[in-house]
Amino acid sequence: MRVFVTGASGWIGSAVVPELIGAGHQVVGLARSDASAAALANAGAEVRRGTIDDLDTLRSAAAESDGVIHLAFKHDIAFSGGFEDAADADRRAIDAFGEALAGSDRPLLIASGTLGLASGRVATEQDGGPSDPPGAHSAPGPAKRRANAQATVALAERGVRSAVVRLPPTVHGDGDNGFMATLVAIARAKGFSGYIGDGANRWPAVHRSDAARLFRLALEGAPAGSSLHAIAEEGVPIRAVAESIGRGLGLPVASVVPDDAAAHFTWLAGFLGLDSPASSAYTRELLSWEPTGPGLVDDLNKGHYFAAPSA
Repeated sequence: MRVFVTGASGWIGSAVVPELIGAGHQVVGLARSDASAAALANAGAEVRRGTIDDLDTLRSAAAESDGVIHLAFKHDIAFSGGFEDAADADRRAIDAFGEALAGSDRPLLIASGTLGLASGRVATEQDGGPSDPPGAHSAPGPAKRRANAQATVALAERGVRSAVVRLPPTVHGDGDNGFMATLVAIARAKGFSGYIGDGANRWPAVHRSDAARLFRLALEGAPAGSSLHAIAEEGVPIRAVAESIGRGLGLPVASVVPDDAAAHFTWLAGFLGLDSPASSAYTRELLSWEPTGPGLVDDLNKGHYFAAPSA
């Protein structure tokens, strides 16, 4: 297949691209910078210059492709006060892809998330539909991104083989600059590795290589209207994460009382305290996906998250 990929040089995309090429697919990657273009070319992908705001570019690239994997999201503005704007840009891109692919039965995959999907229980692929209570998605920005996922699933009614791949809050691996790297940086700055309350709350996790393989399997065979979970571990206690970070940095490990969490963890506090386990049983059975990468704590114990930051 000829596959158009947005976010192709990002953390997930840079694993998805070689996974696709290795399986015999041709990749066209969206690049907004010279560095991204060079990385894609070096990976063996064709380069299409532009951004997710270039809707005509998205439509034409989708129309010329056998399928689309949409991974780009404006994380830079999303986590600096502009989450709603980032979600709005994401929706415009999804709508553009829907227009280009309507009636073709070609696949459109987007990335979404599992964090806060269900409250007080293990989330499944059946959660997150329009009739579900908003829960942790009730804030305007997250609510819009949840609506974007629902709109993608609904494209199945317009003849698009659409699917949503929900990622856990941590897609870990060597080179990760996400939540785990942020927790390591906070521990360094504060002089101890912290967790909120008793640290028994759980986050699901997946290694980047396993997530990339699921995107490829979903592109090749997910039924229209699918919601899939890229979950290797249902729920890793945050205290176990903090203990691993403490060992890796040679720092003490301590609880942070909930009232002090915002001051200690800043923007991460609202996410870190969530108990949000998730299952991938349906996804594994549907697509014969079996994660093989290291678990989160094992990956942390490898040490690559604790390399001294460059000056």
